Amino acid sequence: MRKSFSVATLGCKVNQYESAAITSALIQAGYSYVPFKSRADLYVINTCTVTANTDFQSRQLIRRAIRLNPGADVVITGCYAETNPEALRQIDGVKWIIGNREKPMLVEKIEGNLGEISAPPIWPAYFPPPAILPGRTRPCLKIEDGCDSYCSYCIVPYARGPVRSLPPVDVLRHLSILIRWGFKEIVLTGIHLGAYGKDLPSPCDLESLLAEILNHLPKGIRLRLSSLEPLEVSYRLLSLMAKNKKICPHLHLPIQSGDDEILKRMNRAYTGQFIRNLVREILAVCPDMAIGMDVMVGFPGETEASFNRTYKLLTELPIAYLHVFPYSRRAGTEAALFSQQVPEGEKKRRVALLRELDQKKRKAFMTRFLKKPLEVILEERRDKRTGSMMGLAPQYFPVAVSRTTEKDVNSLLTVIPTGIDGGIMRGEVVL
Repeated sequence: MRKSFSVATLGCKVNQYESAAITSALIQAGYSYVPFKSRADLYVINTCTVTANTDFQSRQLIRRAIRLNPGADVVITGCYAETNPEALRQIDGVKWIIGNREKPMLVEKIEGNLGEISAPPIWPAYFPPPAILPGRTRPCLKIEDGCDSYCSYCIVPYARGPVRSLPPVDVLRHLSILIRWGFKEIVLTGIHLGAYGKDLPSPCDLESLLAEILNHLPKGIRLRLSSLEPLEVSYRLLSLMAKNKKICPHLHLPIQSGDDEILKRMNRAYTGQFIRNLVREILAVCPDMAIGMDVMVGFPGETEASFNRTYKLLTELPIAYLHVFPYSRRAGTEAALFSQQVPEGEKKRRVALLRELDQKKRKAFMTRFLKKPLEVILEERRDKRTGSMMGLAPQYFPVAVSRTTEKDVNSLLTVIPTGIDGGIMRGEVVL
């Protein structure tokens, strides 16, 4: 009888891509996939460690797997496994702990029932061919891994290693697989996407790669960029996006703060004024661009005045949404040793204020698109209130689309937005 397995994933789109590859490899090895809530013979938890909360969520998933089947083999991989394997070894029921450097050998280790794997001294370039997790309609395409920036708060360079890029010829080969499978939106992703190509022997950058991809992308398929550092949004990139409707008008920028002193302490090489000017430049070239921003609240030394400067900047910027989260002390990072740590209660207050602002920004941005036709990709989920099928606009906001069914999933439909309710755009298909 075939052994069953399940995979749970936390964190970024790179983790999602790698979980899909692990799933595919296990199926090829003869295992049978079941949803994570099911009883399985093998559980793989692909962890995240970007904050203390994701560490907690990882441990929750591990213990849930052990409760579902106390006799199952439980495998922990991902960034938490890479940076803090000792903490995971304290959990009874965990059989294997496999860090990111050992991910290429994960299935081999499970199949061979091997002991501990020694981490390779050089980070591997782990770019498996695309594979799809059940229920996904917008697959990720991993083109880069690692980060060399070492922002003072960030554990990611230690968890993911240096920048490694997939050569353009292999990017196009992997892209062709997803095109052949019939997907209508493909998300280019990496740990530090804007650093793409800096490690390759032949000169290459993200803009050059995008131009090459667009030459090979058939009509009716669109690209989305996952996240870009503010300093890496070039005029070349904006011009490319303005001229090509195949690239979704959406930029997600992890600005982290709008206060100059906090940005300096974070090792972020820009200022609040730079962000203000960047947003102005983006919208001058691409007026319908959805600009989203990551904002970290409660970084050590963030006074009330520091926070207010960030809040004022964000209030004044015509952006689409905010992703707000509290600073989390990560052992081994420079900021973990900083004094002036902000009390947890004050972090929560500031997070609540920015999340309230986020709701206002989302509604104001979506309102601009009422009654205007949008190309919406339909996904495998339904609106909880109305039961309508859910989709995603090019500008990254959710759309509940009436008069659609499961047969329309993974289709690009022209939709007329008719209203906004609970942070969701509602619309009707143009027949």
